[in-house]
Amino acid sequence: MPIHDQSYRHYTGQRSPKGRAWTVIASAGVRYMLAKKAFLALLVLAWLPFVVRSVQLYLSANLPQMPIIAATPQLFRDFLEQQGVFVFFITIFTGAGLIANDMRANALQIYLAKPLDRAEYIAGKFAVLAFFLLMSTWLPAIMLVVMQIVFAGNLTFISSNFYVLPAIFVYTGIETVVLGLVMLALSSLSKSARFVGIMYAGFIFFTQALYGVVFVITRNSGFSWMSPSSNLMQIGDLIFRLPGRFQASGLVTIIALVVIVGLAAFVLERRVRGVEVVT
Repeated sequence: MPIHDQSYRHYTGQRSPKGRAWTVIASAGVRYMLAKKAFLALLVLAWLPFVVRSVQLYLSANLPQMPIIAATPQLFRDFLEQQGVFVFFITIFTGAGLIANDMRANALQIYLAKPLDRAEYIAGKFAVLAFFLLMSTWLPAIMLVVMQIVFAGNLTFISSNFYVLPAIFVYTGIETVVLGLVMLALSSLSKSARFVGIMYAGFIFFTQALYGVVFVITRNSGFSWMSPSSNLMQIGDLIFRLPGRFQASGLVTIIALVVIVGLAAFVLERRVRGVEVVT
């Protein structure tokens, strides 16, 4: 029987550039979610308001005598706020198990044992959630702008409201970062995706209810910083140059959102770790 040489040999395969490993996690996560029929149905439902708003834009372009349906920055702001219910369910459906499932399967130490650092792992998981959140907020909002231009046949609305496009980018980006990191932080706290979903819903509803109680007692909407949902509403109004619906200043709202993101990042830093081997 011949004995083959088993000595060390240099790796002759292709090496991926460092810092690209997160894309593998992201693409695998996106494909996994797209394979679920119930989730695809949710994505389809999330685009129904786009169809309704497109009809509204068509009527506004062809029936200018009806100012109630005219295209305004408020229309795009209202559309993004209307998408909030779909954002809530997509965040739970997509994000609850992103880290929790890995922790339940003891896969976290396998991930981090490979040439993959913690930042790349979190970036890959975040990209999965961000992809679907932006697909239901940023993309249809941009498509609405395109539909407005097509139906109107000119760029008058955009030239008069040049800030609408940047406002869509900025608001959807802030919303995605805040909700995405909060969900990932909660997902890292449990091995049960179902429990993570409950925690996220509890976090959103409890903080909103807490603010509601404080408002009833004080009659001061300046305490809206207590609720992440209210903070996003307030920052959205300010970004679209509309009057804020709460008395909290823009600076207080921004600080509250930064604190939420900071706390989520702290939790992820503490929870997403490899297993230390002590000899």
